[in-house]
Amino acid sequence: MINRSEILETNQMIEKENLDVRTITLGISLLDCIDSDLERLNEKIYTKITTLAGKLVETGEEISREYGIPIVNKRISLTPIALIGGAACKTKEDFVAIARTLDKAAGEVGVNFIGGYSAMVSKGMTTADRLLMESIPEALAQTERICSSVNVGSTRTGINMDAVRLMGSIIKEAAELTKDHDSCGCTKLVVFCNAPDDNPFMAGAFHGVTEADAIINVGVSGPGVVKKALEKVRGKDFEVLCETIKKTAFKITRVGQLVAKRASEMLNVPFGIVDLSLAPTPAVGDSVAEILQEIGLEYPGAPGTTAALALLNDQVKKGGVMASSYVGGLSGAFIPVSEDQGMIDAVNAGCLTLEKLEAMTCVCSVGLDMIAIPGDTKDTAIAGIIADEMAIGMINQKTTAVRLIPVIGKKVGDMAEFGGLLGYAPIMPVNQFSCDTFVNRSGRIPAPIHSFKN
Repeated sequence: MINRSEILETNQMIEKENLDVRTITLGISLLDCIDSDLERLNEKIYTKITTLAGKLVETGEEISREYGIPIVNKRISLTPIALIGGAACKTKEDFVAIARTLDKAAGEVGVNFIGGYSAMVSKGMTTADRLLMESIPEALAQTERICSSVNVGSTRTGINMDAVRLMGSIIKEAAELTKDHDSCGCTKLVVFCNAPDDNPFMAGAFHGVTEADAIINVGVSGPGVVKKALEKVRGKDFEVLCETIKKTAFKITRVGQLVAKRASEMLNVPFGIVDLSLAPTPAVGDSVAEILQEIGLEYPGAPGTTAALALLNDQVKKGGVMASSYVGGLSGAFIPVSEDQGMIDAVNAGCLTLEKLEAMTCVCSVGLDMIAIPGDTKDTAIAGIIADEMAIGMINQKTTAVRLIPVIGKKVGDMAEFGGLLGYAPIMPVNQFSCDTFVNRSGRIPAPIHSFKN
């Protein structure tokens, strides 16, 4: 039973500690929309999205009023469009036409992002996969709400280095086409290894083919709540520290479970998962970096950072799985640079580097996220960074991702402004030594031997 003190404690979390439901994401399968005629395909896609998601925003706002819990974003994820457009799309311009349809549908129902402009190419690329990937820069430049992702590796299949090399060029092209806005197109493009089918967080959300026709996934975030809880146990031993994080994560996840079940009932759509991810925002007091500092680091990047992040991530997951039977997605701690004021401060202080961030991704939920780099960074260097991060995911049987923003016209020390939840970021240096010969090899890095456990 929930007692009065727990209700008051939850109210405190919401009012003063930035607890929120970061997103309600409606996953929609478009498999039944497939058509060889592009015009009919677009009509079917638009109709299905606007029909199923027509009351999504209204429902989110009603639940927010009912429970007094802020629900920041209402979003849609779709079956990877490379699968849906394969029969109708003969050119990359055909895929861009679908992107415009998705953007129009998202605007009609009022969501801020729609994900699933995606391709799954961990072992190889079909003609449709390649066309969609080549269309990504134009699609992101011509739309406002589209989010794109490409899965280029997995523990089971290895890493598709042809796709990795191609993504290095695509990221640079996306940066160039949106250079008037600090290359913001790249903020909506993620490269994955081991991408989950049920992730509600953008820009990497898509509706996996293993999912039902429609599903409700909820993403909860509360780094401010965790930090406040840890302030009360300063100087205590690791057992107390871990228990505090775990108990706090449990309470946060229960809030997400409540909202998810209510949204499922109101929309008559099955409940999928709650993703408990400590996802920061640029708001003061909503920072994962500040949690690491509260644990005992001067700045993220100091010696001990990877250990502190591993502890945090593990306890968040342990608390989450006790609160809901359906914890999924990417649950854990996100470490984006641009969206976390504490991370930005650490970079500006000279404490946090790209290499240290890569080490941290070995133990956290995602990967190299929202990192601005010089606009003249070679596409082969970007591909090399992607390959490194994919290898971490493949070997460690975990999801990793890369969201790099080469900001055209800016250099190390400059600042890139993305606005809103995307925040701003200092331009970070990239190792200048060449990996051209490595990434220009064709083919695939094989899967590790433990992929044959079955």
